[in-house]
Amino acid sequence: MKRLMLLCTIAGRKAAIPTQDVSSVIEIEAIAPVPGTPPHVAGLTALRSQALTVIDCRVAMGFESAGDPVGSRAAVIQQDGHLYALVVDDASDVEEVESEVEHIRGGFGPQWERAALGLVETPGGPVVVLDVPALLGLRQSEAA
Repeated sequence: MKRLMLLCTIAGRKAAIPTQDVSSVIEIEAIAPVPGTPPHVAGLTALRSQALTVIDCRVAMGFESAGDPVGSRAAVIQQDGHLYALVVDDASDVEEVESEVEHIRGGFGPQWERAALGLVETPGGPVVVLDVPALLGLRQSEAA
């Protein structure tokens, strides 16, 4: 079965977000900090008069932040009625993939275990497929 994936880079690794989860890709223009939130929540931003919670994917996975996300690319997704902007190092393209998501024995490394569903083959090589709800902390990843 063919699927579309948004290809991105997080902490130097190629990753993919299933496009059924993505409504658009934006550049973060401004962020309002929200006191008392977990470290991976960078704050709030607006898109067409709607508030989005800005998630630093690097921090959510246990990597060091790349710094202020203003000017960074982010995938806009909706989960459980809430809008999120998932900040990635780069969002490059949408690719059609034909392979199924394959679980990898031995895993992807400790930072990726939380949010990795498995690998999928793209024309540019294998990429890690993100489990968006697990990345947001809404459920445990199937790979864990």
